[in-house]
Amino acid sequence: MSITTLLGTKYPIIQGAMAQIAKAPLVAAVSNGGGLGIIASGGMTGDELRAEIRKTKALTDKPFGVNLMLMMSNINELTEVLMEEQVKIITTGAGTPKSFMPVWKAAGITVIPVVPSVMIAKKMAKLGADAVIAEGTEAGGHVGETTTMALLPQVKDAVEIPVIGAGGIGDGRGVVAAFALGASGVQVGTRFLASEECPTHPRFKEAVLKAGDRDTTVTGRSAGSPVRSIKNKMIKEYLRLEAEHVSHDELEALTLGSLRKAALDGDTENGSVMAGQIAGLIKGIKPCKEIIAEMMTEAQETLKSLSLT
Repeated sequence: MSITTLLGTKYPIIQGAMAQIAKAPLVAAVSNGGGLGIIASGGMTGDELRAEIRKTKALTDKPFGVNLMLMMSNINELTEVLMEEQVKIITTGAGTPKSFMPVWKAAGITVIPVVPSVMIAKKMAKLGADAVIAEGTEAGGHVGETTTMALLPQVKDAVEIPVIGAGGIGDGRGVVAAFALGASGVQVGTRFLASEECPTHPRFKEAVLKAGDRDTTVTGRSAGSPVRSIKNKMIKEYLRLEAEHVSHDELEALTLGSLRKAALDGDTENGSVMAGQIAGLIKGIKPCKEIIAEMMTEAQETLKSLSLT
């Protein structure tokens, strides 16, 4: 089964679930553009998630999904909302969906975990996942250690279910590269940060547009929770404190509410501007539909231009 058949989409493109950002306006725009929009439920209450699902349904009649961070304290409440609202596609992260899988599969839900390693990909396939998203460390937000180019073909060889490539994919060339490495589809996050429908503060989008290829860094590796963001005043202070081996509580105090501060309030110096290394490739803000169409057209043109014989 092709990934577009599995998802019910026109194109094999999934929008990454970006906390505080992947909400109805962006999600619906991606789905209406032929991809699969994903609501990021991280930090939401059950009522907030229900409202976001209903807003999305009002904006699109195309398929969309919801991402669940499985370590959240209110995960049971969130999963109940998904069942009640008849969400048919779930992506997961930050934990195992093992305890929920029987109920989700009985309800006909398509389950696609995000994985940072071959080992976890195998576990998810064994649990009955319909596909996995192999995300490399180039991605923005929470990341693993292996690059997309190394991770993707190894995951492809290790499981029999479809594999979706993620991390460092921002144009049609990236789509072709992911498919060459064994992907059946791609997940794109950072590119959609610079979309007209992305509900972030203009200064957040400006920070993404200004970023170069070396302007992101990873914090939190020492604590086992690595996150990639664009370098700024807050990130530099975090790295300084991390190098001094301060307590986890001190680091948490520095980053408390930092994503909302950057994404919604526009404080891109003291907030967390989560974005991937591919930000350096992004030069303009466009509608999601145009971004997706350009990616697919460029992918087709790239394939035609290849001459390996």
